[in-house]
Amino acid sequence: MHIRSTTSRTAAAFAATLALVAAPVTSATAVVAAPARAATTTAAGGVDYDLWRQDVAAVAAEARPWLEARTKNAGTERQAIVLDIDNTALETHFHPIWVQPVPAVADVRELARYADSRGVAVFFVTARPDIVRALTEWNLERAGYPVDGLYVRDLPDIFHGAGPYKIRARAKIETKGYKIIANIGNNDSDLVGGHAERTFKLPDYGGKLF
Repeated sequence: MHIRSTTSRTAAAFAATLALVAAPVTSATAVVAAPARAATTTAAGGVDYDLWRQDVAAVAAEARPWLEARTKNAGTERQAIVLDIDNTALETHFHPIWVQPVPAVADVRELARYADSRGVAVFFVTARPDIVRALTEWNLERAGYPVDGLYVRDLPDIFHGAGPYKIRARAKIETKGYKIIANIGNNDSDLVGGHAERTFKLPDYGGKLF
């Protein structure tokens, strides 16, 4: 079952509030990390777009066999994957946030669609604030993602690190009866704290991509 947005926020409101979502990153070791290569310098905040796409594709290529194997004999187990949004599901760093919709990260979208085709629920856990929930849902669906759930930060969460909030969100998903078989994000704060069988870290190039 996919979420259907009933309202939308303006792009101006999105641009004004997205700055609130940046959070400190804590250290963690992901099962699959992005290739340890330095990005070349471009106008896009010092990150080369083509190199980034190549590095994302390398991680997606590691994640796909795991999803294939893990979903092969799922039986009655309710499986789920969890995705971060900015620079994981959507190419936020490379497209002005006031121009909507922000395009999908194609390789991650294909993973999500594959998981969905195998009966796996697709949840998004983001540090974005609740004020842009409707626009975020709309953007994800417009970009072609299946969306079974979206977790955003309430006001009290914004004043604390993203890591603890995302841990709590994944724990809530588990209380709904799901087994999180993969957690994908581009920052350590997306992946710390367990509540996922495997983690897959996309590149952030030393914090250049939030």
